[in-house]
Amino acid sequence: MTLLSMTGFGELRDERDDYAIAVELRTVNSRHLKLNLRVTEGYGALESRIEAVIREFVKRGTIHCNLRIRHTGGADDYRLNLQVLNLYVDQLQEVAARRNLDERVRLEPLAGLPGVVEELSTDARSAGQVWPLVEPTLRSALEQLSEMRATEGTALATDLQEQCQSVERSLNAIEELAPTVVEHYRRRIQDRVSEALASLNVSIEPADLVREVSLFADRSDISEEIVRLRSHLQQFGEALALPESAGRKLEFICQEMGRETNTIGSKANNSEISLHVVEIKTALERIREQIQNVQ
Repeated sequence: MTLLSMTGFGELRDERDDYAIAVELRTVNSRHLKLNLRVTEGYGALESRIEAVIREFVKRGTIHCNLRIRHTGGADDYRLNLQVLNLYVDQLQEVAARRNLDERVRLEPLAGLPGVVEELSTDARSAGQVWPLVEPTLRSALEQLSEMRATEGTALATDLQEQCQSVERSLNAIEELAPTVVEHYRRRIQDRVSEALASLNVSIEPADLVREVSLFADRSDISEEIVRLRSHLQQFGEALALPESAGRKLEFICQEMGRETNTIGSKANNSEISLHVVEIKTALERIREQIQNVQ
């Protein structure tokens, strides 16, 4: 069974060549593929490459990807912007003088103000040059995500097989009951007509009864629907065993099974068959809910 769930999580942190790279991936249900991507400012040029790699692993669902890239250079990679620092000091001293504040300006808190400390190597590498460091981390996180989705997919496949077995059991019961429907109808209509006409001392021609029963038999024949529903069940099982997860195909087959079941329920004028139709619809509803989470 190769089903993949659309729900999963993958996270990985790594350090490569003075860069700290963190990837966080979350996937949830969605009818189509949708990517929500957040990348550290300055690395937007990587978005198309990131999306291409994600599409190798994920075919359907909503993917939230958060990629953080931080340069971890040494002290030589940073410097004080004295012009900005002096502006801060001048403004603070001016405020203190106006309000008669007797406070000393400490340099340590000022270092955390925007623009005081500059990273000289921020633009040392372009986004394209950083990509060889990012890609292995991204792929490892996606592999972790895929493992989780595969584990959940196995549980989904097991449940889907159980529901299909339930449908098959009910369908077998319907197939056994189908031949008796016409005979029950013939007896019922003959008894009712005979009772109604007895008081009038009138008889009904056998040919008329045969004609009416024949019309009913044509209207209530569900043999073709049974064959098609059984064929859809077989196709569903084959789709479960495909080498790639086929959520959309399973969804389509489930819709077709629902149509055949509705037709059987509307044509078969039999209370026992109706009960089995309800059982099939219940199982199909469960299948429909489950395959919403299949890639």
